[in-house]
Amino acid sequence: MTDQTSWVASAQGDTDFPIQNLPYGVFDDGNGARMGVAIGDMILDVAKVDHGLPADLFAEPAWNRVMEAGPEIWAKLRARLTELLSDEGHKSAVEPHLVPQSGAKMLMPFRVTEYTDFYAGKNHATNVGTIFRGPENALPANWLSIPIGYNGRASSVVVSGTPVIRPNGQVKGPNEELPRFAPSARFDIELEFGAIVGQPSEGMISVSQADEMIFGYVLLNDWSARDIQAWEYVPLGPFQSKATATTISPWIVTKAALEPFRVNTPERERELLPYLREPGPMNYDIKLEVALRPEGGEEAVISRTNTSMLYYSAAQQLAHHTTSGCPMRAGDLLGSGTISGTEKDSRGSLLELSWSGKEPLELPDGTTRSFIEDGDTLTLRGAAQGKGYRIGFGDCTGQVLPARALPDWAKE
Repeated sequence: MTDQTSWVASAQGDTDFPIQNLPYGVFDDGNGARMGVAIGDMILDVAKVDHGLPADLFAEPAWNRVMEAGPEIWAKLRARLTELLSDEGHKSAVEPHLVPQSGAKMLMPFRVTEYTDFYAGKNHATNVGTIFRGPENALPANWLSIPIGYNGRASSVVVSGTPVIRPNGQVKGPNEELPRFAPSARFDIELEFGAIVGQPSEGMISVSQADEMIFGYVLLNDWSARDIQAWEYVPLGPFQSKATATTISPWIVTKAALEPFRVNTPERERELLPYLREPGPMNYDIKLEVALRPEGGEEAVISRTNTSMLYYSAAQQLAHHTTSGCPMRAGDLLGSGTISGTEKDSRGSLLELSWSGKEPLELPDGTTRSFIEDGDTLTLRGAAQGKGYRIGFGDCTGQVLPARALPDWAKE
């Protein structure tokens, strides 16, 4: 299938959405929210074509019912869409149901049931640990044995393009005796890879079973208020510092589309317990980048890295999540944790890029950043490069707006 082409002209050449991709989203072109598939610079209105599956799977603007239908249905749908968009014989019936992406607003592609954020990037964990604890104690003692994570807020997951309001919260500086309530001054991003669970579980599952349960992937920005986090995280970890927003890219790239790009996770520095061992390559070779654009200014790419840097794969994260008997549901979202490379320009957060503000980044206009300023737009991009085609995710973008004014009863 790698050399297959589509009769949709814009699906050839330089596009994130060739026939080999066919990611799933939800769009509104002014005629209501519907389920769609990206092909070139167009969107196929899935419910309008002869997909050969029960109509009720596409009756609501979310991909959850398709997820719940299971892997056999996932494979049938992908095969049928590939046929419809590659066989010229279907062009006359299908072409009227293509909508330009440029005239459509992208919406949340699925209902997020639960959200868990992991800490699966070793370079990020080492950098952050070094900043706060020194190089001798950079990694927690358990890090090389277990995918660390915390349960986040599904209610704060938003789709790309949604503005993000700078959070207020309790903060305490190193020279302050008591905390104060104020807008976060150290607001940050985290470049992550999000896995979408497509099937429920009861009881413990293997890494192999977990891999089969994953419906697809998105880019994920876990916005983080570092100063709020520093004051609140002992002893239970992030809470309000991570509850402002989590932005995802608008298209769900299916696991099937990423099969040619599987790679092994990094070499283990400590042998994993049997339940976490992988039966084969579980990571992916996907190039990632972070861009920052000041309000009214020029965009600059500030980081480039790769999902292959993740020490624990999404399948390992999901398998570990079930060990306590925790049931997983279709629509659960797993964030990978920040993905950083080994070089300075491959770090996936401003905390690392500016080394906690000690080494500010210089932008093309001569201004600098240690953390995000109001009006800044942050964009995550990612793509896997095949032979003659590219599997992309679409932009994962959010502009930071000023914090809300405090009500009188919350002021000093």
